Amino acid sequence: MSGNRRGRGWFDDHRRDPYVRRAWAEGLPSRAGFKLAEIDRRARLLRPGLRVLDLGAAPGSWTLYARARVGRTGRVTAVDLVPFAAPADVRLILRDVRETDALLEDLGGEEAAGGMDLILSDLAPKLTGVRERDQEAVAALGRAVVVLARGLLTPAGALLLKTFHGEGGREVRAALAEAFAEVKTLKPPASRAESSEHYLLARAARIV
Repeated sequence: MSGNRRGRGWFDDHRRDPYVRRAWAEGLPSRAGFKLAEIDRRARLLRPGLRVLDLGAAPGSWTLYARARVGRTGRVTAVDLVPFAAPADVRLILRDVRETDALLEDLGGEEAAGGMDLILSDLAPKLTGVRERDQEAVAALGRAVVVLARGLLTPAGALLLKTFHGEGGREVRAALAEAFAEVKTLKPPASRAESSEHYLLARAARIV
């Protein structure tokens, strides 16, 4: 989910980006999968057998990477507003993640009873160019993801969430600090240096 207004210069830079060119060469949906791979190598998030929820999954690079890493004994559930070509053994739910009650009902069963080992969120809001509105959109997405994490993660589970610098990002980090004992900031090399995006890795959920 992204609505950044991009000009010709951005597209020229995009085509020259080595991660974009590598994604094209490897037939991947986008360069985003390399960010998750770099974070995974550093933080050791994924392993065979894990149950993973991928929020804002389209166009699918994180889903593909997670599915390969959890193996045949693991499970990946992907959520987005728009459909995409997910692997056949990945459950795809078409839902706005801010509809937290409805999404929890969609998941049902084991997942809704705290059965997720890892939640991934590469979500970004549609930006309007109005600072206050955009910062609130960042915060609203982050708050929704935290609500889902509290309802879905196992006690030993982890949450990896993308956010942005600014008031909205600070609000997201504060919400995570209330819900988790450990929150780390990560900026993988595949994330463009000029971008304000960064990732928050939260572990050790606090007992509510």
